[in-house]
Amino acid sequence: MARTRGDVDEDAPVFVISIAAELAGMHAQTLRQYDRLGLVTPRRTRGGGRRYSSRDIYRLREVQRLSQEGVSLAGIQRIMELEHQVEALQAKVTALTERNELLTDALGAGGRIFAAGLSGEVVALRPGTRPRRRSTSTALALWRPPGG
Repeated sequence: MARTRGDVDEDAPVFVISIAAELAGMHAQTLRQYDRLGLVTPRRTRGGGRRYSSRDIYRLREVQRLSQEGVSLAGIQRIMELEHQVEALQAKVTALTERNELLTDALGAGGRIFAAGLSGEVVALRPGTRPRRRSTSTALALWRPPGG
């Protein structure tokens, strides 16, 4: 899914290398080197020309900033890999949190009580009810989930 700021797609590959170099304050040859190293990988046209997005320009500026602070290109590459992993993990946490909320709402977990029997089975009960006694088990304990 493309991220947008307003009506602008930040991932749209719209800038040719000369414009991208000017926007990033670098020489076009530097952009080619960063592409070869995998620091910033622009999309390619059918003819093989590089096309940079607004997000690529931001990354180029970040590479330049880190380089000026004395970080080696290998260090910059590792930093960018780790930042990408953090973004992916944050997206996964968000998705899992949303899924958890949906499942919690669907189960109505807030109003349930659980009973444990002698043989270890767990029975969900509504508040104010008791477990049915069976010949194979007798309820030993009642447990209410946190917040329930």
